[in-house]
Amino acid sequence: MRSEALRWLEEAERDIETAEILYKNARYNAACFYSHQAAEKAVKAILYSVNEAPWGHSIRILLERYIERSKSSLVEHVMECARELDRHYIPSRYPNAHPTGTSFEAYDPKTAEKALECSREILKYAKGEIK
Repeated sequence: MRSEALRWLEEAERDIETAEILYKNARYNAACFYSHQAAEKAVKAILYSVNEAPWGHSIRILLERYIERSKSSLVEHVMECARELDRHYIPSRYPNAHPTGTSFEAYDPKTAEKALECSREILKYAKGEIK
């Protein structure tokens, strides 16, 4: 399943590039969503690398499954990043996830920067686990 893991990792790298483009164009909510997507795909890649079929969208849960399956060690800041990114999966896209206004109004540069940073950390972790 190494080839499948590498396919998912390649897609994750493409998504983080998309998140960076969105950030540069002040599309902060979309940058957060694509940051989540990049990290989710990176963690799914490491699950594929240990012959585990990845299902679901919670990066935290996917990471927990990987750790349980692989007996690998996990740095706490990687799990903190997973928790941070999971917070953006729905609210970054849907206006009814907020009491008023729209999703794009609820996001700012600082939030998007943190999401990008967390996504990069998870991609770095995934690359280290796969290679």
